[in-house]
Amino acid sequence: MRSHLRHSLSISLAVFVVSLFGDTSASADQASRQAAFRTQFVPLMQTYCYDCHDSGSEIPLADDSSIESLKKNRTRWVQALSHVRLGSMPPEDGPEMDPATRERLAAMIDSLANAVDCVQNPNAGKVAMRRLNRAEYRNTIMDLTGVDYEPASEFPGDDVGYGFDNIGDVLSLPPILMEKYLDAAEEISGKAIYTPPAPEIYEIQRDPGSLINADKWGNRSPLVISSRGTVSLQATLPFGAMYKLTITASGDQGGDEPCKMEIATGGTKKIIDVPNDDEKDFTIELRMGRGTRQIDITFLNDYYVANQVDRNLRLHHIKLVGQEARSTVVSDTKLPASHKKIIFVRPGPGVDEDRATSAIMLRFASRAFRRPATEDEVNRLTQLAAQVRADGGMFEEGIQVAMQAVLASPHFLFRVERTQPTADGQPMPPISDYELATRVSYFLWSSMPDDELLLMAHRGQMRDRSILLRKVASMLQDRRANQFVENFAAQWLQLRNLDNVDPDVRLYRGFNDEIRQLMKRETLTFFAGVMRENMPVTTLLDADFTYINEPLAEFYGITGVSGDHFRRVSLQGTPRGGLLTHASVLTVTSNPTRTSPVKRGKWVLENLLNMPPPPAPPNVPELDRGKLTGTLRERMEQHRSNPACASCHNMMDPLGFALENFDAVGRWRTTEGREKIDASGKLPDGTTFDGIDGLRANIAGPRREQFVRCLAEKMLIYAVGRGTEYYDKCAIDKIVSECRAHEYRFAYLVAAIIASDPFQKQGFRES
Repeated sequence: MRSHLRHSLSISLAVFVVSLFGDTSASADQASRQAAFRTQFVPLMQTYCYDCHDSGSEIPLADDSSIESLKKNRTRWVQALSHVRLGSMPPEDGPEMDPATRERLAAMIDSLANAVDCVQNPNAGKVAMRRLNRAEYRNTIMDLTGVDYEPASEFPGDDVGYGFDNIGDVLSLPPILMEKYLDAAEEISGKAIYTPPAPEIYEIQRDPGSLINADKWGNRSPLVISSRGTVSLQATLPFGAMYKLTITASGDQGGDEPCKMEIATGGTKKIIDVPNDDEKDFTIELRMGRGTRQIDITFLNDYYVANQVDRNLRLHHIKLVGQEARSTVVSDTKLPASHKKIIFVRPGPGVDEDRATSAIMLRFASRAFRRPATEDEVNRLTQLAAQVRADGGMFEEGIQVAMQAVLASPHFLFRVERTQPTADGQPMPPISDYELATRVSYFLWSSMPDDELLLMAHRGQMRDRSILLRKVASMLQDRRANQFVENFAAQWLQLRNLDNVDPDVRLYRGFNDEIRQLMKRETLTFFAGVMRENMPVTTLLDADFTYINEPLAEFYGITGVSGDHFRRVSLQGTPRGGLLTHASVLTVTSNPTRTSPVKRGKWVLENLLNMPPPPAPPNVPELDRGKLTGTLRERMEQHRSNPACASCHNMMDPLGFALENFDAVGRWRTTEGREKIDASGKLPDGTTFDGIDGLRANIAGPRREQFVRCLAEKMLIYAVGRGTEYYDKCAIDKIVSECRAHEYRFAYLVAAIIASDPFQKQGFRES
């Protein structure tokens, strides 16, 4: 009877709204619509709203005396709509509004504030050029290079907008992050491509006074060798190589020739003239083998005339440097898979280094940029690699440097979409096939398109519905879809906040960090199960199964589960079922020492019904235990006696109280202290329910479409990386309709989002 009445009400309401606002096409009779606005909408507002919101009030709704005026002030009317739907308007001390009138007024405000012509090319919206967030960067690096770059998790945190961390408007690029990108590019290229270790360098420096036989001349520095004689440098060399010996020397000149010194080691002898009076470096090369070697430095031509001339050799400093010969041949057994994948061609007969580099960078840059790299881009990368080789680097080192340039490019770090012109009255232009492939892959995998998606884009098949549906179905089964679960579901359900909650373990024994992680894993595994088995999305609300292991089963008090591995477990015969009974959700919406009906009710409104309550009025105090007495329900009822509090709590509290049989860590209970728990509730529209079963039946039943619409909008926000606007209403209507036509199955919701105009096309931003 109730469902029949609701169905009849919905039909009559739809007829009423159409008669009031008529066809929204350009041919509609504007005068007729304006007249209906004055004769049908305004009287309702005068009865229920204008007493408080007349002209001159803080929120002067009465000032909007025409449809156009109302549209210009859309923001405040959307807020008014939220209050009407929540039941917070009119206030309790205002005129009473029956449920049918409330639903009629809400539909009228919605039709006005969110009016959009769904036939005449509604705006598809425009996404800000957005940077890859931390998760996307790490996943993309892994798929592009094969390197799992863990330090990406240490990048500065990504800002959150509309509940998600992939929103273009809030993903800034601070200087510290750019520095980290440059460091990361160097480290990643070094891990992806193997090059032989840098050659070992041997270097010693000696004071001449420390040389062998220097004691004959007093071990001073500079060492003045005043007669023919030899000093020696002894060194244990780690490898054989061509060494450079640098002797800083000068001479006391005299006679008809300069000072001469002989350098000898093994069978090698070299004579060097030292004609200078001031110190100067003299460098010679000596090939020496590994082991202990001695280099003799001999002053050859002493010359002395008493009281007239004294030729002497002065040694100021000795340095010996050698560099190990570097092998440029690398065994294939030492090459990582990433090296072979990136460097798929090497210089050889018929293929010079530039040609090989060009082929490598064309493929690498095209995959990194998620579209074909241009000839100019490839040429510049090839020239960069050539410069590295010209400076003495190996071929592979040139590729590494060119890779670094790609990984630091805006075309890699940002998801760049070419701006296309739009004209009034003309269809919104579609994004390119490559841009569409990128949107699909980051939506479902938080990573770059794979080769199959890029090939589909190359062939122009991204808008072939049958081919795309098959690809999307396979993507949802791929392990990479776990990233969709982690990044969409965990943020939608606010599971990331679970790491920050701190239940009092003295009150809630058995809770620990292991259970905390198992709670999160249960919910994500459950979401993944619904996704991969293509169940109706409403299964998220009313499933009679979950995925748990033995420790979590014991925490729940469920028997018959053994082992640490997660498996599907029936919940028949238990009060559990669906997301609302998951400990992760129940814990993240509780306080450390007690449950929070307010937080739980607010969570349901925001995340399941898409009816976020307005912000609390200023200067409203928190629940004060010192002044309020009785059970939690009784204290909350006392709190609601404040009219400023009642307006929102009348909607939030009943939803939260329905979950009171679950304690602050999600375990079932029937009493709070000595009092039996009362989990009944009544919403402002007159809907009543008792406990979790009643709440779950209400959301999965009469409010099922509202839940599906909420999930569709949340998923669309995540998919396109921007908040939804009033002009997205047509797209969301179509998504929900497509989902309904396929029994609300998960894959069809995903497919409908991908097929939607906001996902497929590029619109513009309305000022």
